[in-house]
Amino acid sequence: MKQARWVRKMLLLYWMIIAVHFITQLGCYLFLDYHASPYEFYIETLIVPTLIMSGSNLLAEIAHFKCNRYSFAILFIASTVICWTIIRLNYDIRIITALCLLPIFSSILFFNRRLIWLSFVLQVVVFFLLLAVDRSFRTYLSSFDIVAIPTFLIMSTFIALIIQASGRDLLVDLYKTQRAQQELMISNAIISKMSMTDGLTKLYNHLSFQNFYEKALEYAEQGAIIHLALVDIDNFKKINDNYGHQFGDKILEGISQIITEQITANDIAARYGGEEFAILMFEHTFEEAYQIAENIRHEVEKMTFYEKKQNISVTVSIGLKSYTEEMNKDAFFQEADDYLYQAKRSGKNKIVSLNHIA
Repeated sequence: MKQARWVRKMLLLYWMIIAVHFITQLGCYLFLDYHASPYEFYIETLIVPTLIMSGSNLLAEIAHFKCNRYSFAILFIASTVICWTIIRLNYDIRIITALCLLPIFSSILFFNRRLIWLSFVLQVVVFFLLLAVDRSFRTYLSSFDIVAIPTFLIMSTFIALIIQASGRDLLVDLYKTQRAQQELMISNAIISKMSMTDGLTKLYNHLSFQNFYEKALEYAEQGAIIHLALVDIDNFKKINDNYGHQFGDKILEGISQIITEQITANDIAARYGGEEFAILMFEHTFEEAYQIAENIRHEVEKMTFYEKKQNISVTVSIGLKSYTEEMNKDAFFQEADDYLYQAKRSGKNKIVSLNHIA
């Protein structure tokens, strides 16, 4: 896609060269001492060469639009026709032959060695063709010119190849640098995420939750609706004592998975302590927040684990509190914690909030 844009730019440049040549020739004829009859100038010097150059560039435009596969080759054929047409018309200007370098150095843009060699071959073929068929062109050139121009083309081609190779090396180095930077960014993101999350449950850790909690309270003071749910696994110490800590880890992983599935994308869940989880819920009504907590409690109650040839179930107790304006951050958390304590004392496997005990 980028190369196609460069082809379009080169074609536009060739149209500009054709236009500038047309205007320059016309100006020279009108305002300078130009030794040619009106017919010779307008037909042979102005109109016919302009039509030839325009036709070759138009064919390149059509090839680029219809058949991208050959657009590069046709582009450099067109540039060769344009350059040597101008050279032939103005060969009395000694420096004009340098225009034949335009196709060679234009090919550097596409980082393709074959295009550089194609441009070189086209320039050499057209030069010797003009030398063979155009007597006036051959008469004007000295023996030195006949040797110097091909030599000049060869040297310029090798310079173009060196520039292209250097540019390709720079692109490779740039790509490697960008790749290394991307890998570093990914590594930093992974490390950052690992530092923010609990390795076992993949939820945010205690420190991360505190940072989110501080920010959430700032939003709450500006009118955002926030609910805090504290979730504690019932009888977890007994489970660890009877079945071991590895089995306890399985339970923690299972419950954290349920929490992740039940909360929304805007909510934040963290492993707050050993068997305790904290959930911040944003922009929910109290009924919606309560339903999320109830879904968590219900799904945990349904979950079973197989250990020591028996199915083992666990339950959770939940304290749920909604933020109100008169609270500070300590009071908000403390009230949710008090509700959790009530849930544990009143039979466990339930949710306690200001309006609900279930």
